[in-house]
Amino acid sequence: MVFNSLTFVAFFILVLLLHSMPFNWTTKKVNLLIASYLFYAAWNPPFIILLWISTVVDWYAAQKLVKAEAPAARRVWMLLSVIANLGMLLYFKYGSFLLDNFSALMAQMGWAYQAPAASIVLPVGISFYTFATMCYTIDIYLRRAQPARSFLDYALFVTFFPHLVAGPIMRPTELVPQFAQPRKATPAMLQFGLFLITLGMFQKIVLADGFLAPAAEKVFDTQALPGLVDAWIGTLAFSGQIFCDFAGYSTTAIGVALCLGFAMPDNFRFPYAAVGFSDFWRRWHITLSSWLRDYVYIPLGGNRHGVARTYFALMATMLLGGLWHGANWTFVVWGGLHGTYLAVERLLRARFKDFHPSALGLFCLGLGTYLLINITWVFFRSHTFGKAWQMLTGMVGGNAQAAPILPTMPIFMVSVIILGIVCAHWRMRSRTLESSIATTPAWGLSLIWSVMAFAVVITQGSGNAFIYFQF
Repeated sequence: MVFNSLTFVAFFILVLLLHSMPFNWTTKKVNLLIASYLFYAAWNPPFIILLWISTVVDWYAAQKLVKAEAPAARRVWMLLSVIANLGMLLYFKYGSFLLDNFSALMAQMGWAYQAPAASIVLPVGISFYTFATMCYTIDIYLRRAQPARSFLDYALFVTFFPHLVAGPIMRPTELVPQFAQPRKATPAMLQFGLFLITLGMFQKIVLADGFLAPAAEKVFDTQALPGLVDAWIGTLAFSGQIFCDFAGYSTTAIGVALCLGFAMPDNFRFPYAAVGFSDFWRRWHITLSSWLRDYVYIPLGGNRHGVARTYFALMATMLLGGLWHGANWTFVVWGGLHGTYLAVERLLRARFKDFHPSALGLFCLGLGTYLLINITWVFFRSHTFGKAWQMLTGMVGGNAQAAPILPTMPIFMVSVIILGIVCAHWRMRSRTLESSIATTPAWGLSLIWSVMAFAVVITQGSGNAFIYFQF
């Protein structure tokens, strides 16, 4: 079940009605839990078993962690949780990838090994709920958090449908305490939540699917060589598509939770206005970057054990972050490029400590950041290194014999939309959406809301799944 479908609209209205009924709080939480399972079952009912396994294993391991005194016993229970979660993730997401690469390695060594054909179906959202459940037992093991008071609260944390399949990646300390007391949206929360849902749907249905995806697909999914204009427009279109698609999901998820009376953290803060790559990762997929920082970068040593260890931890974290996005070496290169950018930025900051750019200099640095980010999107979107090389060659004008791929109108529309997105991000760079809405006149806000809602309704969408569902 996707947010951008009439099925979800009916489902959400029913959930809101049940949540507003005069039931006791436990009954309302049970209703939300059942609704969350139904939401996930709409994809593939058998995969609910994986959710149950993650939920039961981590709940049981956390209880044993609290009771265990010996460090060895506590370590065993923590490892049980990590191995169970990572084991499922490795099998379902990376099983075929590992087999294919093992076969290729054997062939390089002169051994004719053919891996058995695998037909592994990737469960929707497994990367997201695996990370969410793992941090529960890890935090309890490190004594940074206490276990949930009831199994119902923990099960609801794992399966809460707004964040279940594509984030934001919630921490137990962020959501579980909200289940302790009855929660119901105030009129202001409901209004803001519905506005966020409309904004998210506008980003996904109108911008991502309606205008940007066709141009990106036409360039990236063709065998024709892209010229300079087509390569850049296709890449820029994808940069806008993936932002509008993923930020659209996160914005909708936050709005849905808010309508039910729950708060969820921001996942995007106008990333295309970032100045530098550390700034970009403070603005893009914030819950993932903070998860990688706390559970990968810092445990690998962070910046506490010398320069060499810092750069190793930085690169390893970004390579793992790239691989998290998909079982393909192009994602690893995407992560490696970001790791390289961050390492170079760190070197430059150490070398030019007293550098304070002017407003124009800040804008130029931001523009340079955005252009280099687009280079990484080429690898993220390309299915093969051959296609990525074609795109990069076209972006520097190297495909001299390339014939035009995109008509004039899509080129114009993509250019206008991307310019609008970047300008909007720069305008909002040091602001929040909440503060901007609070200072906007009621008539202006109503006009913006009406235009977005009208555009969503008239856009003939096909209910395309969100891009991050495949991760």
